[in-house]
Amino acid sequence: MRIATTLFAAFALAGCATTPTPEAPTASGLAEDAPASMQWLYGSGEAAGASIQAWRGIADYAIARSRERRVPQSIPMGIGGEVAPAQSCARGDSWKPLAVVFDVDETVILNQGYEYWVTTTGASFSKATWEKWEKTGASYVRPVPGAVTGIRRLREAGITPVFNTNREFSPEGAARAIAAAGLGEAIHRDTLFLRGDDGVNSGDKDGRRAMIAERYCVVALAGDNLGDFADIFNDDTRAPLERRQLAARGDLAQLWGNGWFVLPNPVYGYSLKGTMEQVFPEGTRWSPETAPADAPAIMNEGN
Repeated sequence: MRIATTLFAAFALAGCATTPTPEAPTASGLAEDAPASMQWLYGSGEAAGASIQAWRGIADYAIARSRERRVPQSIPMGIGGEVAPAQSCARGDSWKPLAVVFDVDETVILNQGYEYWVTTTGASFSKATWEKWEKTGASYVRPVPGAVTGIRRLREAGITPVFNTNREFSPEGAARAIAAAGLGEAIHRDTLFLRGDDGVNSGDKDGRRAMIAERYCVVALAGDNLGDFADIFNDDTRAPLERRQLAARGDLAQLWGNGWFVLPNPVYGYSLKGTMEQVFPEGTRWSPETAPADAPAIMNEGN
């Protein structure tokens, strides 16, 4: 899911015409360390292992659901501004085709080409350059580790991969990028949905999830941002730790690995928010001079 953050601040399209084009990177620039978050996501074995682990879980879970001897049910998902409960997938004497819904960017493909350009030129994220990337960057993407095998396994089991992305400028470019990464065909408004396809010019995905759920029995969701599961997570009035608690406690906590699967992305997105005060609340701010304190209560996971 590609969302500009303070790391890559967006600037107005009206100013793009007067902004000098960043120069190509020099050899010395290529020798400099990449940002730590990009070293991890695009270069580390740890990121590859975490992604493969997630993809194996996605395929194992969905395939097991497809073999159940009963009318399938969808999983809970964000629709209409709330998390809608599981629904029967019955349709007359049969049922809707099974599907797993995926975000695209940093969930099924890695946008290494664009991030390379941003980092080595010192440019900022902009809609103008992102539009060009959507239309021309397909040969510079790579699959997320585990994605090719995971999607192949789903298709072999008769489960349809559906892509719900906040790309907005080029359905053809999105389909080319997915295919170039070895992930097969994606058809706009059938198995590929972009920002605006629900008639709303918003990065919120509940409307598109509703469209997909009308056609498919969604047995799993996967993404790198909590908005890929429900829009309620990306309410801008929700403080970072409040958002974290919403995901980590109560009924929603039961869904991780049990229909909801999150992929790692420390480079951009709604997860990268919070002041030092917000991220380190009272009771967590240790220093060598701090007096000993009682041990903190264990997080009440899942309750």
